[in-house]
Amino acid sequence: MTAEQIRFAARNLERARGFTLTAALALALGIGLSTAVFTVADALWIRRLPIADQDRVLALWGQSRDGQFANFPLSLEAVREFGRRSRTLERTGFFGYEGASLETIRDGDRVFRLSRALVSGNYFDVLESRALLGRTLRPEDDVAGAAPVLVLSHRAWTGRFAADSGVIGRSIAMPETGLSYTIVGVMPRGLDYPRGADSWAPLVASSAGTGDSLHLTFPALDLVGRLRHGATLADARAELADFLARVEAPKWHTELRSVASTLPDLVLGDTKPALIVVIAAAVLLLCVTCVNVANLLLVRGLSRARELVVRSALGASRARITGELLAESALLSLVGGALGLCVAVGLVRVFVAAAPPALPRLDEITINMRIFAGAFGITSLAMLLFGVVPSLVTSRVNSADVLHSGGRVSAGQRTRTTTEALVAGQIALATVVLLAAGLMTRSLIKLQNIDLSFEPGRLLVAELVLRHDRFDEKRKQQDLIDDVARRVRALPGVAEVSPVLSPPFAGTGSGIMGRLSTSAQSPEQAAANPMLDLEVVAPDYFATLGIPVLRGRALSNEDREGTQPVVVVSQSTARHYWPAADPIGQRFQMDSDQLTVVGVVPDTRYRELRKPIPTVYFPIRQSFFPVVPTTLLVRTNVAPAQVAAALRRTVAETDPRVTLATISPFEALLDEPRAQPRLDALLLWVFAFATVSLAAIGLFVVIATMVRQRTRELGIRLALGATAADVRRMMLLRGVRLALVGVTAGAIGGVFSSRYLAALLFDVRPTDLMTIVMVAFGMLVLAALGAYVPACAATRIDPMITMRAE
Repeated sequence: MTAEQIRFAARNLERARGFTLTAALALALGIGLSTAVFTVADALWIRRLPIADQDRVLALWGQSRDGQFANFPLSLEAVREFGRRSRTLERTGFFGYEGASLETIRDGDRVFRLSRALVSGNYFDVLESRALLGRTLRPEDDVAGAAPVLVLSHRAWTGRFAADSGVIGRSIAMPETGLSYTIVGVMPRGLDYPRGADSWAPLVASSAGTGDSLHLTFPALDLVGRLRHGATLADARAELADFLARVEAPKWHTELRSVASTLPDLVLGDTKPALIVVIAAAVLLLCVTCVNVANLLLVRGLSRARELVVRSALGASRARITGELLAESALLSLVGGALGLCVAVGLVRVFVAAAPPALPRLDEITINMRIFAGAFGITSLAMLLFGVVPSLVTSRVNSADVLHSGGRVSAGQRTRTTTEALVAGQIALATVVLLAAGLMTRSLIKLQNIDLSFEPGRLLVAELVLRHDRFDEKRKQQDLIDDVARRVRALPGVAEVSPVLSPPFAGTGSGIMGRLSTSAQSPEQAAANPMLDLEVVAPDYFATLGIPVLRGRALSNEDREGTQPVVVVSQSTARHYWPAADPIGQRFQMDSDQLTVVGVVPDTRYRELRKPIPTVYFPIRQSFFPVVPTTLLVRTNVAPAQVAAALRRTVAETDPRVTLATISPFEALLDEPRAQPRLDALLLWVFAFATVSLAAIGLFVVIATMVRQRTRELGIRLALGATAADVRRMMLLRGVRLALVGVTAGAIGGVFSSRYLAALLFDVRPTDLMTIVMVAFGMLVLAALGAYVPACAATRIDPMITMRAE
C-alpha cells in the first residue's frame, strides 16, 4: 500500500461523504460500545484479584436444607475445629457472615462512615495477599487484650484519607464500640471482600469487652480457606458436609448442607448474570457492526462496478485496484477507531458515575487499550476482507454489460442474496438485544411500582451512634433511644417516630433471623418451619410506616417487662402456623416462654425489596435479644428536608455522646435496590438503540441499492402503466419481507436466549408474550420506515429516460 494509493483513497472517501460518515459512525458505535463493556468485564471478571492462586481460595458456610436460609453461619469454635481437622484446606480462617457493616469513624475533627469486616488474624495469610503500605493483620492481633488494629482498603485510603502515605500508625476512633484503632496497613486495589469492605479488623480483639461483644456471645462466621494442591472445590464441600454431620456436632448442624464457592465468584456476586447478558449484547453488537460495514462496502463496491471496469480496461492492474480499496478500508478503520475510542472513554465514565456504589471493583474500571485493540482489530479485519470483494466481483463480470448498463447491473443473484442475508442477520441480532431490553424494562417498571405494604413518602431514616462506655447497659441504651424519639416527636412537622433495629433494605444479614415453633408441633414439623424475620420494634412502628393492622391490635406501651409476652405476625406467618384457625390468641413457644399473637399485619418489603419475608414483631420493651434499635424512622407532615436540620440539632442536644451518623429520605434508600436493575436496563437499551440503528441503516442501503440496480425494470413497469403507488408498494414489501425473516429468526433466538435473563427479572417471565409481540411489531415498523425512503425514490424514476437509454 503506497502513499499515492492512500491519497487516492482519501480523495475517494472525501467525495463519498455520505458513505464515509455512515461507515465511520457504524464503526464508532460498534468499537466504542463493545470496548466499554469489555473494559467493565475485564475489571470485574477477568482481571485477577491481588491474591495468590485466586481459584484456590474458597469461602464455605452452611445452608438450610429447605433453602430458606441461604447462609447459615457457624460458631467460632466450629470454624476453628474444622480448620484443625481439614485435609482439603491447607489454611483456614474466617470472617463475619454479615459481611461488611457500616461503622461511624472519628478521625480528628472528621466524622464519617466506613464499612468494616471482622475477620480472623490470619485472614490475609489465607488469601496470600500483601499490603500495599504497612502490614496486614497477624494471628497475634486476634486475641483478647491485643491492641485494636485496622487495615484499610485501597478505595478507603484514596477516598477517605486522600492516599496519604502517613496514614500508617494513625489512630481513629469508633464511638459505637468505644475502641480506638491503629491503622497498620493499606491493601492493594481490587481487594474488597467481604463485598464492600472498606476496612478489616480482627474479630476477637474488636469484640472482647466492648460494645461488639455480641460477636463473641453469638458468633456468626463463614469459613475462608486455601485448597491444598490436588484438592477440588467439591472435596472441600464434601469435607464440610461430613464435619456438619459428625456425631458430636450440635443438633442444628445436621439440618444444614455445605456450600462452597471460590473467592472470585463471590467478589463478582449477583452482578455476574447481568454482566453475562451485557457481554452477550456487546458481542452481538460487534457482530452487527462487522456485518453492517461488510454490507456497506459490498454495496459500494457494486455501485462502483463501471468505474472499476473502466480503470481495468485502461490498464490498471488488479493488484493496484485491490491496494486502493484496501487503503480506503484502512482509512475508514482509523477514523472509526478514533471515534470509537472517544465513545468508549465517554461511556466508561458514564458507567462509573451511574453504577451502584456496591458494584465490586468499581474503582478499577478504566479504559482498557488492550480490549480496544481487540475490538478495533476485529472490525478492521472485517473491513479489509470485504474491502477487496469489489475487486474480486468486477473481475468476474462482463465489461460490456457493465458499460452498456451504465454501471447499474448487479454482480449476480448470489451477491444480492448475500447482502440481503446480511441485513436479515442484522435485524435478527437487533431483535434479540431489543427483546432483552424490553424484558428488563418491564421488570424495572414492575419493581418501581411494587406494593411495599407501607407508605414510603414523607419518611426520614436516621441512624444514631451511641457511645457504649456511657450507655453500656441495654436498659440505659433503651432509655436514651426513647428520650431521643420523644424529643424528635415534639419537633414541628413531625407526625410519628419509631426506633428500628436496622435501616430498610439492609438484607437478611442485617437483622435477626430464626425459626419459631408452637407447642402443638412435633420436632419434625418444627424443623420444617420457615426462617422468620424477627423484628424488634416500638409501639409506634406500624403507625410510622403506615402499615395497617388487619386483625387484632398493634403493639402498645403496655407491652413491657413483667407483662404477658406478645408478638404481632405477618400474614404469611399466620397462614403457615394456623392456616385454618384465627391467629389471634395463638402462641409461639420460645424456650420456656409463651408468646401470644395479638395482631396480624400485611407482609412488607421492608427488609428485601424483591420478596416479602415472613415476619414476627417483638415489643421493644419485651425483647429477648441483646440488641437495641438505633435507627429512627421519622414520619413528617411536611417535606422531609424541612425537618432534617431540626432533627440533627435535637439529637446533638440530647446528649453529647450521641451522634447522628446519617439521615436520608426513605426514597433515597428505596433507590438503592433498584439501582442495579435500572443500570442493566439502561445498558441494554443503549445496545438495542445501536443495533437497531445499524440494522435500519443496513436495510436502507439494501433497498436503495435494489432500486438502483432495478432502475431499468422499474422504468419499464412505469412506462407500461404501473402507478407510483404500485412501485412503492413493491419495493416496500420487499423490505418488509426481508425484515420479517430477520424478526422471526430474532424472536426465536431471543426466546431461547432470554432464559439467561431469568435471574435478573422481577415478576416477568423470560418468554413474556406481550414483550415479544411488542418488540416484533416495533422492529417491523422500524424496518418499514427504513425501507420507505428508498421505496419512494423508486417512484421518481422517469420512464422516458429509461426507455431512451434502451
